[in-house]
Amino acid sequence: MVKLTGLKKIKTAVFISGTGSNLKNLIKFSKIKNSPISIDLIFSNTSKAKGLKFSNQFNIKKYVSSFKNYKTAEAKILNLLNKKNIKFICLAGFMKILSKSFIKKFSGKIVNIHPSLLPKYKGLDTHIKAIQNKDKVAGCTVHFVTAKLDSGKIILQKEVKISEKDTSTSLAKKVLRQEHKLYPAAIKKIFN
Repeated sequence: MVKLTGLKKIKTAVFISGTGSNLKNLIKFSKIKNSPISIDLIFSNTSKAKGLKFSNQFNIKKYVSSFKNYKTAEAKILNLLNKKNIKFICLAGFMKILSKSFIKKFSGKIVNIHPSLLPKYKGLDTHIKAIQNKDKVAGCTVHFVTAKLDSGKIILQKEVKISEKDTSTSLAKKVLRQEHKLYPAAIKKIFN
């Protein structure tokens, strides 16, 4: 676990693969006075990630690596993280699984937001699973990342009611709105 020292913000990297709505939300959160983090790097495993546009918009360095060769990609990323003095990583819709050795190097310093109430529905298709199982509630979880998929210590969770009319798309939108509130709250909890 990282502890906030004085008034200096913790240099943070956000890893994305898609639209970057959680990234944008975290950038806005990082700009407020009492935020414990600053976003200093955006990393993506694909150059097609729409969220990379926030790199230019907010003047944050970006780095893209396809992960075709995991070892090489992770070595380059670790080198860059060390160079930029990154101390904390937020996974936000990052669709690659990091290796055990990578996670070990940042142990207790990588968090993820997952669109289910873990330990329910690890991995993909969480909203479809919740609807198929006729769950009354779905939600999202911010947790520490460990080598075991979606199994790290839970920091915070938020429930979302599932209505009879919900589809996986409408449920995803409802959950995402809560993710945008939950991620900053979880980061504050970590550093307080």
